[in-house]
Amino acid sequence: MIALRKTAPAFGLELVSLDPMQAPLPGQVLIDVAAAGICGSDLHAYEWTPGYEFMTASLPVTVGHEFSGVVRSVGDDVKDFAAGDRVVCWPTKNCGSCPACLAGEPQNCSRRRIIGLHCDGGFADTVIVPARNCRHVPDDLDLAIAALTEPLAVAVNAVDVADVQAGSRVVVLGPGPIGLGIAWAAAHRGAHVLIAGFGDERRLSLARDMGIHHASDLMDETLEQAVSHAFGQPADRVIEATGIARSVSDGLAVLRPGGIFVVAGIHSQPLSLDLTRFVREKKQLRGAHDTTERALGEAIRLLAQNSQALSALITHRLPLSEGIEAFELARSRQAVKVLLLPEGNGVNIQGETA
Repeated sequence: MIALRKTAPAFGLELVSLDPMQAPLPGQVLIDVAAAGICGSDLHAYEWTPGYEFMTASLPVTVGHEFSGVVRSVGDDVKDFAAGDRVVCWPTKNCGSCPACLAGEPQNCSRRRIIGLHCDGGFADTVIVPARNCRHVPDDLDLAIAALTEPLAVAVNAVDVADVQAGSRVVVLGPGPIGLGIAWAAAHRGAHVLIAGFGDERRLSLARDMGIHHASDLMDETLEQAVSHAFGQPADRVIEATGIARSVSDGLAVLRPGGIFVVAGIHSQPLSLDLTRFVREKKQLRGAHDTTERALGEAIRLLAQNSQALSALITHRLPLSEGIEAFELARSRQAVKVLLLPEGNGVNIQGETA
């Protein structure tokens, strides 16, 4: 089989040929991958962005954590899944015994490991993962669209953390895949949403096509002007998905006193914050990362019920054999979500085996 792997602590990935995977051990499932999406975290790993040095001890490792597929076989003690089941994967592997895990919060596990970053992931013909990380996919949901489950679940969790309500005035900073998912999920809950980017007119146009009525290119107006035009008053919630530290300061400036600011981007630079003003205005700063069991279930349901609208996030589909070209496309910002489709396992995106 072929796999796209991080083989050295430096820029780049390598497309390699590997021996076929062995039978899954107890508690595991072997999945034929149907589709796998390139995530911002994958791009950070590809570029070897500061903050991803933690991967060094795991190299070489097959990347990719946003994937769907069909179960080929299961370990002896696996009861909830069987060969032929259509599945997606929650990539967070938790220990099951730390205080967070015992409290039912596996996303906060102190020993969490991520499939595709710490251990082999889905940019391959096949992948072996713990059965407890798998979730069933409705039979009528195209597996290419199902591959959006993990990023949409991250977006839904960010909306949860922001406590978005119907009627909330919500600003989303960054029209990448996560930002677009956040904006759509917030609007789906009845919020009034403005999404803003900088030189991102193609992605902002996609946001409008997805029903986000206020989409502003900050090359043409300031964020303050965009918020005033959209709402006529400061925002109740601001959710950042840019990865640019300055956008946090800019977003706080358009947030009403007592409002909630959620940081969902991954940042390589520190933030300078006027704490006196922050405290006097009683604003709340929250971090959103990964997802939750509730948000994961909601993401699957939303994809099943709104597949046509959410499929717009998928702008490019390439074979896994063109994985390096796909990563360069994703880096160009000309794409939103790029899917890689394995060709060597006989599974198509409808979940049928050739």
